[in-house]
Amino acid sequence: MARSQLAAAARVARWADAALGPGSDGATADGKATLADATAERAARDLGLTVAQVRADWDTARLAGLVEVHGDSARPGWRLRAWNRDDSAVLRGWVALFDAWSLAHAEPADHEPAAVAEVVSAMPQVLSFLQLSAGPVPVDQLLDLLEQRVTELRTERCEIPYGPQPEPAQQPEAVDAPLAPLLDWALHALASVGALTYGSGQATLTPLGSWAVWVKLEQICVAAQSPAGNIEVAADEMLRGCAQLRPNAARAEYRAWLAARPVGSAVTELIAAARGDDALLRGLAFEALRVVGAPAEPDVSAVADEPTLRPYALLWLAEHDGVDPEDAHEVLTREEATWLWVDTAAAVADHGEAPMLVRHLESAVQPTVPLLLEEVQAVGHPRTVQVLVALAAAHPDPALAKAVRRAAFQVHTGGS
Repeated sequence: MARSQLAAAARVARWADAALGPGSDGATADGKATLADATAERAARDLGLTVAQVRADWDTARLAGLVEVHGDSARPGWRLRAWNRDDSAVLRGWVALFDAWSLAHAEPADHEPAAVAEVVSAMPQVLSFLQLSAGPVPVDQLLDLLEQRVTELRTERCEIPYGPQPEPAQQPEAVDAPLAPLLDWALHALASVGALTYGSGQATLTPLGSWAVWVKLEQICVAAQSPAGNIEVAADEMLRGCAQLRPNAARAEYRAWLAARPVGSAVTELIAAARGDDALLRGLAFEALRVVGAPAEPDVSAVADEPTLRPYALLWLAEHDGVDPEDAHEVLTREEATWLWVDTAAAVADHGEAPMLVRHLESAVQPTVPLLLEEVQAVGHPRTVQVLVALAAAHPDPALAKAVRRAAFQVHTGGS
């Protein structure tokens, strides 16, 4: 069902990919990645559509993530690339379109933006009622519910200053904008994205719309049951709160934290946390990004050239492409694997116990400690000295500890 809803948009997006090519001039014209007139007319001729249909399908493709906007140009999104092999990518694309329903249908021009915003904020409750009703609901009943919810939103915004207040001057009674036309607009917009059917004075969620609303309700419940109570904090603080949790409990916390915010901003926060100085948070951030899954792929790919994040990003991308986690390390070069070993050792040194650091030696790709020390010195990790000093202090073998201390001294002094 999601495929059929997005089929026309995917067709236009594929046409643009094939006919225009990456970075081709003429694909966009106004800095907003909308189709230029000549491009839209060409697409209409090639696809046997009207220009209006091409533009509508292009807008749908953008909202669904089949096309990604970068500055003043657009390029195929990962969902378009995965269209033929990944049903979940198609479904996520439709959910993105559903989330953007208020942008998919032009809002009434003769209504105040504030009134439109109130209706958009109130519609989740209307949709929840439709989902619970599991059948057609009269529009009059939906209008009553919408009016109640808008009134609640306005009441929540009211602020009464503390202390005595002067008597207010007599004001003419404000006339609220009628909500019926705005409800009509909202229902038409939701119908245009395939979330419901609307006609004959009633509205009914489609199976796809009912599923999407149910998922949203489930996410709210998950967020409300955050095991460790980290859903309202920033990513780095959330990750620190998960550091002592077992893997399953940590993943549950990641899911709750993610459910409470838009995916895009959550991914941005996690990557920002990974860029920090704390190596432990770097590893945990990518664990949380594994919970995000496919929507994080463009952002993870974008940081694969950053030296600090590259090994983590390459492992994430390999696992995302279906490589067994046990074999994913094979995508790393020897140098990248050594960098990751030092970074992980830094996390252990900062947050773990001495025996863990000693055991970490066994995870190195180098077959011997002398070879490991040689390559660790060459890799240029900023925490190399601290890691080697901590390892020397923790290791029970005096001879090996002495060799590690010597390596730390050589890195510190720049000697060999």
